[in-house]
Amino acid sequence: MAKPRKTSLYHIHESLGAKMIDFAGYLMPIQYSGIKDEHHAVRTSAGIFDVSHMGEFFVSGSDAEAFLDTVTVGNVSGLHPGDAQYSLMCTTAGGIIDDLLIYKKQSGYLLVVNAANTESDFAWLNQNIAGDVEIQNISDDTSLIAVQGPASRKIIGSLADCKIDSISFYKFQECLLNGHEVLLARTGYTGELGYEIYFDEPHAPEIWSAISDAGGEEISPAGLGCRDTLRMEMKYCLYGNDIDQNTNPAEAGLKWTVDLNKPHFIGKDAIVANAKSPSRRLVCIQMSEKAVPRQGYSIWKGTDQVGVITSGTMSPSLGIGIGLGYVDAEHSKTGTELSIDIRGKQKSASIVKAPFYKNGSLHD
Repeated sequence: MAKPRKTSLYHIHESLGAKMIDFAGYLMPIQYSGIKDEHHAVRTSAGIFDVSHMGEFFVSGSDAEAFLDTVTVGNVSGLHPGDAQYSLMCTTAGGIIDDLLIYKKQSGYLLVVNAANTESDFAWLNQNIAGDVEIQNISDDTSLIAVQGPASRKIIGSLADCKIDSISFYKFQECLLNGHEVLLARTGYTGELGYEIYFDEPHAPEIWSAISDAGGEEISPAGLGCRDTLRMEMKYCLYGNDIDQNTNPAEAGLKWTVDLNKPHFIGKDAIVANAKSPSRRLVCIQMSEKAVPRQGYSIWKGTDQVGVITSGTMSPSLGIGIGLGYVDAEHSKTGTELSIDIRGKQKSASIVKAPFYKNGSLHD
């Protein structure tokens, strides 16, 4: 088995006392001061994340737009330079190959994919390539830092030469940050106001340090552990847990990403067939007693098993156990009372409206 790779920020994480784990083939920080502390820092002030393990492709050529409209489910032709789009790539059977971000640049498209799927996504895109299209895997040359939290605009604004107030949700600008060319995007995975910063890999330590210095006591290093608890509170899917090739967009609650008006895209027929009445649905499950649902725990309605937990945690913001899970469609309505089998004991729970956490600064 190959040794885990290190991002350009590995030595900074080490100096900060981070607990490192092997994640998607990279040694990544799971936590620094503690998951709960880092979670609250993002919710109340700001956290800085190394997400350089993510995969990045650059797609260009005169047929790039038509190609991406074929291999992804959203309306790529409707994007303008400076637009970002959350989308999916699906199999002909409608299963989700990956979820991804698409950034429309003047010169082409930046695709950002999940780290564990980088090689397989690149191969799949090349298998389906058609016309004048070039796909470059620029993952090794690209670093990605995310700054998330209510204070993120002030911190990043002090370093960027663009008008940061003009970057609305799911938009981006190419600008200078601390003197380096970056793609500064207002996307995120936490439910808070925040920014993703893409730039050439050699500049990572300098940019991390500049952001940390600019934030001072208002910013904290944050690891993948709190990234997971933050995204769960928002019902943001994690590939491999909540979605995979056995999942279709409708049952995952991702039908909104699909443009059914497009004449053709891979998986369209299967997605259309399932769109109106999926047999199961991904729901938010909140424990009614002191217990934590975990991935793989079975979900029950009376004496019948009706589903399974795909992601679960003790919510740092709410102080209660929460989980995402698939349940049979007939039992998927908000308010439905269920139970979770936790180590052989039935613990009461109910389905609640998404997201669990509703007080974020996302749209500030």
